Amino acid sequence: MSFQISDLLPAKGAGLAPMAGVTDAAMRLLCHRQGAAWAVSEMLSAKGWVFSGGKNRAANDLLARLPGEGVVGLQLFGSEPEYIAEAARQLEGRGFQFFDLNFGCPAPKITGNGEGSAMMREPEKIGAVVRALVDATSLPVTAKIRSGWDADSVNAAEVARICEGSGASAIAVHARTREQQYSGRADWSVIRDVKRAVSVPVFGNGDVRSGADALRMMEETGCDDVIVGRAAEGNPWIFREIAAALRGETVPAPTPEERVDMAMCHFELERQLYGEKLAVLQMRKHIAWYVHGMRGASRFRETVNAIESGEAVLDALREFATSQDE
Repeated sequence: MSFQISDLLPAKGAGLAPMAGVTDAAMRLLCHRQGAAWAVSEMLSAKGWVFSGGKNRAANDLLARLPGEGVVGLQLFGSEPEYIAEAARQLEGRGFQFFDLNFGCPAPKITGNGEGSAMMREPEKIGAVVRALVDATSLPVTAKIRSGWDADSVNAAEVARICEGSGASAIAVHARTREQQYSGRADWSVIRDVKRAVSVPVFGNGDVRSGADALRMMEETGCDDVIVGRAAEGNPWIFREIAAALRGETVPAPTPEERVDMAMCHFELERQLYGEKLAVLQMRKHIAWYVHGMRGASRFRETVNAIESGEAVLDALREFATSQDE
């Protein structure tokens, strides 16, 4: 490996966590503009990519980049080292600055194949996959893990040591077990234990919903940076808030007008990426997140979900913004 992840990232900051169906190029660009230090793509099946010969449209859409994006890692998942390595060789030139390995996804369709967080039950296999990727690429390799499979098998520190020993240059820890999925409280003590167990940078993940949360996680765990997932949905400003908190400052929350303007910008980027029809469908969840808590949001979501035209989406957003001033 010619350089490390620390060569790419600032000394302190917040990254955008990978989320399937969410962290495409449009979402990443908006978060970068608001201060995200880096981002990770939606996860891509290494085996699926190799078997498709690179011709799968959905996979190629996932690989799309937009001008102005900052540092972005491409996340791969899989349990077979040979496919991880081959996918990396084919994808290294696609404009991503590092590779990330997914050992944390709790979705049954992923864990049922022995991939994602199911691999937390097989630490040595994780080591083999990390080593295969490190040997196949000149880019830095990071790993995203969970606390463990369940409450009786919290082994994140052990897995982190194996990842480091296999060549990973940073470890991201979602401080929940696979059994928890995304429920319950994240146990930040696991992040602290991982930080004490390895010498590479450790990124903490789980229940960071504000700048204050980010500071508290860093103070309590010693982690080098935080990564934000669900709290960034409809709220790319959280990165601005965290950046300000790291400077000892505060920033105002976005106004209703700013939230609607961001939704409109997000739609235009999605349309640029995928065309109008898919962008309209893709934006339904994003718009719901942007307007959450605003007056009339529930009824507006129903309206948007029935719209099939891009211009109608934009007209509806403009009308909704006006209604907030009444």
